[in-house]
Amino acid sequence: MTAIALSTETARIRDLNDAFRRAPSKHGKLVTTSGVASLPFASQLAIFSKVMNFDEFSPDNDPNGEHDFGSFDFHDETIFWKIDYYDSDCEYGSEDPADPSKTTRVMTVMLASEY
Repeated sequence: MTAIALSTETARIRDLNDAFRRAPSKHGKLVTTSGVASLPFASQLAIFSKVMNFDEFSPDNDPNGEHDFGSFDFHDETIFWKIDYYDSDCEYGSEDPADPSKTTRVMTVMLASEY
């Protein structure tokens, strides 16, 4: 990522998102769309691996510096992943995404064609 000045809060959100993306089952919830779920299991594993290792952030795809979205090509499909922030009951948006005690991270992995 190009060097930009991040607030302490944004840097904390970015670090929490990176930790979540690398180990989703430890730090939040991972959901997939029906398109990803319908792919062969080996393809799903390969996609999850690419998401977990994603590091191609730039000002174009990460303008806020939070590392909360990415996309990449997989075979003949474009894959999107997005992290959203909810309260602990996943009923409302989180009031403070920088505070993991108040936030449940949910990452959705989907085919771009499903967006």
